[in-house]
Amino acid sequence: MTDLSEEPYVNVSRDEHVAIVEIQRPPYNFFSVPMVAGIADAFETLEADPDCRAIVLCARGKAFCAGADLSNRDRRTGQSGPRAVNPIYDEALRLFSCTKPSIGAIHGPAIGGLGLALATDFRVTCTEARFSANFNRLGFHPGFGLSATLPNLIGTQQAAMMFYTGRRIDGQEAVRIGLADMLVPQADVRAEAVALARGIAISSPLAVQSTRTTLRMGLVDQVRLAVARESLEQNRHFNTEDFKEGVKAMAERRLPQFVGR
Repeated sequence: MTDLSEEPYVNVSRDEHVAIVEIQRPPYNFFSVPMVAGIADAFETLEADPDCRAIVLCARGKAFCAGADLSNRDRRTGQSGPRAVNPIYDEALRLFSCTKPSIGAIHGPAIGGLGLALATDFRVTCTEARFSANFNRLGFHPGFGLSATLPNLIGTQQAAMMFYTGRRIDGQEAVRIGLADMLVPQADVRAEAVALARGIAISSPLAVQSTRTTLRMGLVDQVRLAVARESLEQNRHFNTEDFKEGVKAMAERRLPQFVGR
């Protein structure tokens, strides 16, 4: 196993032409600027490796990614707290620029980490997994490019339902609506994701990458525009009473009482 990131949160191993990028911040794998940067660093290193034909993104612990840790300072700007969200999205944009196909092995909650899950081309999951875009329930705007990637994947109506209500869906429902692609037993999620990656890797890598480029034409630009607006709106919401109430209610495990200001 080779560590390809500057931070201790990401390890990369190889299975012939398949690379396995593992998030190692258990049990919940809350993402931060360094963690997302570590994933992007790994993807970019693998992008330049001609022997890598597909990438599996997985995680160690109970969750795939259960949300963001904004207490960590950005390694470049020194920012911490909510304002550090913009550098997180800068790092996330690097993931969407990679040309090699990727599979997310979603074995547990992707709540708050849904944007990271949707940075992959395919998602293998299980009934125990949970998916949610609960930003509005916390009093702020969706991020991580989700306002582009989620409606592209499941349609505007389904995406609006998830955004506005913050509802959680399990792996079975995720596959039904097209949010995930394969439903397997929880113990088999990673192995089946690797098997799917192997299936991709036996095809011509040049043909796969050019086909992928055709299918995803304009996606990077869509995500870039979405992230720019998301960042502006989130920064505006961070100063509202509703955001403070949303965070407080989440910490106290109760329904928020929003006032609309």
